Amino acid sequence: MTPRPFPVEHRTVTQVAGPLVIAEGAVGVGFDEVVELLGPDGEMRHGRVLEIEGDRMVVQVLEGTRGLDVDKTAVRTHGRTARIGVGTELVGRILDGSGRPIDGGPPPATTDERDVNGAPLNPVARANPSDFIETGVSAIDGLASLVRGQKLPIFSGFGLPAAELAARITEHARVPGAEEDGFTVVFAAMGITRREADFFRTRLVETGAIERTVLILNQAGDPTIERLLTPRAALTIAEHLAFELDRHVLVILTDVTNYCEALREIGAAREEIPGRRGYPGYMYTDLASLYERAGRIHGRNSSLTQLMIVSMPDDDITHPIPDLTGYITEGQIVLARDLHRRGVDPPVDVLPSLSRLMNSGVGEGRTREDHRPVADQLFALVARGREVRQLSAIVGEAGLSDEDRRVLDFAAAFECRFIDQGTRRRTIEETLDLAWELLGEFPAEELRRLDTDLVARRKPDPRAGA
Repeated sequence: MTPRPFPVEHRTVTQVAGPLVIAEGAVGVGFDEVVELLGPDGEMRHGRVLEIEGDRMVVQVLEGTRGLDVDKTAVRTHGRTARIGVGTELVGRILDGSGRPIDGGPPPATTDERDVNGAPLNPVARANPSDFIETGVSAIDGLASLVRGQKLPIFSGFGLPAAELAARITEHARVPGAEEDGFTVVFAAMGITRREADFFRTRLVETGAIERTVLILNQAGDPTIERLLTPRAALTIAEHLAFELDRHVLVILTDVTNYCEALREIGAAREEIPGRRGYPGYMYTDLASLYERAGRIHGRNSSLTQLMIVSMPDDDITHPIPDLTGYITEGQIVLARDLHRRGVDPPVDVLPSLSRLMNSGVGEGRTREDHRPVADQLFALVARGREVRQLSAIVGEAGLSDEDRRVLDFAAAFECRFIDQGTRRRTIEETLDLAWELLGEFPAEELRRLDTDLVARRKPDPRAGA
């Protein structure tokens, strides 16, 4: 869309409904165009064109429609879409959902502007995600590894410490072998409370993680349309850092559920026919337009990886938001409420968690040659441990075999020692070594997922610590 040399003013508003303004005579106006609205009180507001029907345009007003009327409200169009400044000067800054600084510092000296809607990667140029990203969280690094260029959601129930986990990953994540200034985090929070915003701001500043982070905060009281712009602004900044400045960029989006609620609110204001549970029928396409902006490009070492937090209403993983997210992304990390009640931190439920691209990022030359087989053995024993735990509730521990008792003890130790790590960061070497310590309590013949040669080389002697 080519910007016009001068704005066109439309004094043809016919309806003001909720956050929307409808105006006629919209000749030459394009979809997603940024407009200005001049109200009766002379206050200038901003908006975005959501829909064009003939010469009628539907505008979402950024600052709300209070005080606007049909007779005295003017809509000015400029022939341009929403854009945001990009550049390395944004690293270390705190911005609002529209990209304006809110940390008390001067406006960042950005090098250029980009359309927030971006453009999808050319499938021919897209490279397969590969190579390991170390988050410092054993449950993720060891069993559902994140790889560069992947999109991996974290499914959480309301009240679970997903925000704390996101902040921890922001502090601790790194790409092994990459220089410190070659790894950047773009953290976008959507529809969060003031308490959560203060938590993220304080945590990242106190730990020093803000020095390599672009923090974008959209609070619950901010305009709905800004909530829709927030992830697009974050991804536009990240794309510039990754694909033009050759950095490894991790984008963390929280909370996608708040974003989808904003979609539903706007859909209701536009009187659209609702889909599942009242969400718009195009929600799958809308989410895909965000998630598919992750990836790698052939011939470049840089990458753009996404971790998104999705709160599941009523802890229902079949709810439309996690359900559609699961279709688009490559696995999931699931937080469990029962683990949280028992004080396990982070409360990652490893059995329903998986990373479909894990094999592309682990193994010899990336992490360690024993990574995949150790993960398989841990999964098998954890699954067996849950079965034995249910069985012992029926027959009692006295009715269990020696092997079943070892599995039951392993399940408890796995939760207390491997999953529950608090705020401490673990390297992948520490994670795998701890896994071998837990496996060391089993006779070699019971470790059926591991090669005998690997067991002979790696398995510690349980008598050594006696």
